[in-house]
Amino acid sequence: QVQLVESGGGLVQPGGSLRLSCAASGSIFSIDAMGWYRQAPGKQRELVASITSGGSTNYADSVKGRFTISRDNAKKTVYLQMDSLKPEDTAVYYCNADLVLDIYRRRGVYWGQGTQVTVSS
Repeated sequence: QVQLVESGGGLVQPGGSLRLSCAASGSIFSIDAMGWYRQAPGKQRELVASITSGGSTNYADSVKGRFTISRDNAKKTVYLQMDSLKPEDTAVYYCNADLVLDIYRRRGVYWGQGTQVTVSS
């Protein structure tokens, strides 16, 4: 059973920081791209940041310069460091991973359960 388990959400004041983690577990051969998405109430889910297996990153314009995505391949974990948080960053954050499941390169895209981030004074 492949799972992505997120942690690190919570309540923070504007200007504060949070670090999200997402660990993959189960029968996984390798991990290609990993990413973070978010969904605010009444809005569509949007890409926040992504990172390839080689470490190339991509960010939404709204978070550039404030958020940093990174990964630890040995731990099968992706991180999202969020600094200078704003109220408009409030959302449920979901991690996403493009997984290779076996030597035959069967693949699957998996999602975490989501973690709430609330930025409020």
